[in-house]
Amino acid sequence: MKKELELFNKLSALLLKAEKDQPVATPIPAERLLETLDISLQDTPVSEAYFEKTLEALVINTPRTASNLFFNQLFGGRKPKATLGDLLAVLLNNSMYTYKVAGPQVGIEKEILHRICDMIGYGNDSDGTFAPGGSMSNFMAMVMARDAYNDTIPHEGVQQKLTLYTSAESHYSIPKNAAFMGIGRKQVRYIDTDEQGKMIPSKLEAQIKKDREDNFHPFFVNATAGTTVLGAFDAIPPLSKICKKYNLWLHVDGAYCGGVIFSKKYNHLVDGLEETDSFSVNAHKMLGTPLSCSIIVTKHKKYLYDSFSNDAAYLYQTDGDDYNLGKTSLQCGRRNDALKFWTLWKSVGTNGLESIINHQFHLSEVAREYINNHPDYTLYSFKDSISVCFNYKNIPAQQLCTALYKQGSLMVGFGHFNHTEFVRLVTINSGNSKEEILNFFEVLENFVAKHPELKAPEVFQQ
Repeated sequence: MKKELELFNKLSALLLKAEKDQPVATPIPAERLLETLDISLQDTPVSEAYFEKTLEALVINTPRTASNLFFNQLFGGRKPKATLGDLLAVLLNNSMYTYKVAGPQVGIEKEILHRICDMIGYGNDSDGTFAPGGSMSNFMAMVMARDAYNDTIPHEGVQQKLTLYTSAESHYSIPKNAAFMGIGRKQVRYIDTDEQGKMIPSKLEAQIKKDREDNFHPFFVNATAGTTVLGAFDAIPPLSKICKKYNLWLHVDGAYCGGVIFSKKYNHLVDGLEETDSFSVNAHKMLGTPLSCSIIVTKHKKYLYDSFSNDAAYLYQTDGDDYNLGKTSLQCGRRNDALKFWTLWKSVGTNGLESIINHQFHLSEVAREYINNHPDYTLYSFKDSISVCFNYKNIPAQQLCTALYKQGSLMVGFGHFNHTEFVRLVTINSGNSKEEILNFFEVLENFVAKHPELKAPEVFQQ
């Protein structure tokens, strides 16, 4: 491995320099990818020199998600200690299904899960696991809820018209998961939201009552801690009250902004979390670990085990179920996603994680203040969100974001709410400073000034 590690260090230095000198890689048009880069696979080996040259080209032409001009997705930046943990996980190459093959890495995962359960008030009967992404965390919550509602389903299949509930602004994984688990996309009820994108509890209860009258069987409510567009937090206490009244499982999808549990200043945004049945959070989002690092915990250890355990004598040959993590996970073989979060948490402490969260909200305040002080901007978002949504000079957001991307100037996306389209700036990279947020606006404004073809449609012209 010595030669390969030396090459890795060389490529890493090349990437870090490129991130500084040219924060946004000029994109290769999809239709020209195969003619631009040699990514073909052949029967005979290539020379070491050509192999290295090919890797260099691949690295240099890949989008730079850790640079100070990447604001496109709900992740970004790079935490060095977390990256170290991920690199070590690759070298160790443990699979996390048994203690026999993972050893102390099992303890690493269990420590993280137990600390999170304690933080949110789940009690001694709680447990969790690491899932392959936020979508699958939601899937696991939905499966546990289904089986808790009717424990014959894992054996006999779905034979009732089950319904589940989520806000109109929730993640797209909910209907996908409903299809996966035999409930059906048509049995997903999308509940209206208020002007900030939060689920309206009275609308939820009205829909539950209607479904019960129509002989459906409600079993699950998905609340969101950080909607994908506006970054809104559904109010948990009124939803919990409704779920208890009708005996429904309440899950909080905190994939985007569930990291607020680490902040004393902002954990009020998930007040009532202790009253829920399950909660998920992606450490690769607000907490800055490398992709992917998705965690789901539940107040009910029994349902986690009942829904995902399956005996396998060829696999589980030593130690108890508490240390054989495959008994409570979605997959069998799975990589160690816990170590990178543990190395970060261990190195900075819980207080350090709190600082990471608080700084992201500070950066969003910097962005909103700038927008509010400049008349060419229109702000559509609100405080207590790290999604800053705006339009500039009424230029269509999709047109502006696409032009910025194609010219290699900025990586930023757009979104929609209430039939309005806008730029969505996400301040999730806690490695950025106030100056880099202000630089974002400077880059955007200079770009528009140099491209007069970018203008508002005639209907917006004065």
